[in-house]
Amino acid sequence: MDALPGDLAALRAEYELGGLDEADLAADPVTMFGRWFEEVSAAGLHEPNAMVLSTTTADGSPSSRTVLLKGYGPDGFVFFTNYDSAKGADLAADPRCALLFGWYPLQRQVRVEGTATPVPRAETEEYFATRPRGSQLGAWASAQSAVVGSRAELDAAFAATEERFGDGGIPAPPHWGGYRVRPERVEFWQGRRSRMHDRLVYARAGDGWTVQRLAP
Repeated sequence: MDALPGDLAALRAEYELGGLDEADLAADPVTMFGRWFEEVSAAGLHEPNAMVLSTTTADGSPSSRTVLLKGYGPDGFVFFTNYDSAKGADLAADPRCALLFGWYPLQRQVRVEGTATPVPRAETEEYFATRPRGSQLGAWASAQSAVVGSRAELDAAFAATEERFGDGGIPAPPHWGGYRVRPERVEFWQGRRSRMHDRLVYARAGDGWTVQRLAP
């Protein structure tokens, strides 16, 4: 095998912060997610709501990027974005997607597989009103995922948007809104010694859930 840059083959850590047993699980995955999210937040992790969203492009290629979770509940996991972006186009063509929460300092991961649907417009407008003004302006100024010629072009677009709205209120753009991912499978992963990790998976079964343990 060729030499790895920085001796990557030697980079490893033993996972020994805890374990995950079937008896530890809540009755449903969203309640269980809430438990872990509270623990992660209390531990002070940077942006614990950051998650990797994976979609499929029109030609069947996988595509991933980081977005921020902005809500969760019995109906699923919510994030907001530009509907005209690359991920918006992907989800319009194929709403199936996956989420990954990588809470590595606690040696935990949560994987979600499900289907995304746009949230009601009223929900988008309610959330948009809570965003910092700069973020509101950015949602209007940026044609997300479109090719731009330079940083100066982006700055000019932002400045023009500032001038357009002045000191007035900023409504949610019509091309911007939320998605709710309804989970079909949710895996809770806890690192263990010797790579014998705990992997417990909820799978939707009618109105309830089944739970299985997977080999690491």
